Amino acid sequence: MSSEILDAMSVKSKVTEPGPNVAPCDSEDSDSGKLYTVRHPWSAYGVGADVMEKGMANLRQNLPKQGWKIVKVGDDGSKNKNMQVLAVHEKTRTQADITWLKGLDGHEPLIDVNVYSRCFRSADGS
Repeated sequence: MSSEILDAMSVKSKVTEPGPNVAPCDSEDSDSGKLYTVRHPWSAYGVGADVMEKGMANLRQNLPKQGWKIVKVGDDGSKNKNMQVLAVHEKTRTQADITWLKGLDGHEPLIDVNVYSRCFRSADGS
């Protein structure tokens, strides 16, 4: 799913390396911790603000073509009013929280992506 989002962004940038991780779901229905979620946080960085802005526009245009429903587009509520896109993949119910951190606070601008699954039971039932 992260690769789909990167493809939909359609910008050449650097991308952070850490991969996805699996964790138990925090749920009363978790059947003693046998439900899990996968989270994959990553960022695109190393390009100018114009490229980041184009990447966010590309996401709004391309994600629906790949089965994602965009549920929010707007600022993230921070004082920097960073652009945020929230989307849900209609088939898998995977969610994405994508925020363009413009770097107005002195940090390097980047597009921060968090992809996470709904809770699921492993195929082997463990």
